[in-house]
Amino acid sequence: MNKNDLIAAVAEKSGLSKTDSGKAVDGVFDAISGTLMAKGEVRIVGFGTFSTSERKATTGRNPRTGEPLQIAASTQPKFKAGKGLKEAVNG
Repeated sequence: MNKNDLIAAVAEKSGLSKTDSGKAVDGVFDAISGTLMAKGEVRIVGFGTFSTSERKATTGRNPRTGEPLQIAASTQPKFKAGKGLKEAVNG
């Protein structure tokens, strides 16, 4: 499923137009992204938790040349599925 498929599914289930559903989906994504950029956490009971984790700077190796290279520290988004989502997927 891609974003357009998601918008169509939201429109069908909610009775909203595709335009309004697109705005709703974009709003949800923007809210989650904004919270994660502020190092916050988004908990949706029964679905899951979006959070971030810090990765330290490390030294890697270029696989082609074998030359060492520095990998910068970064913040990575994480998602942990909630109990309701796990149960729905596992049937």
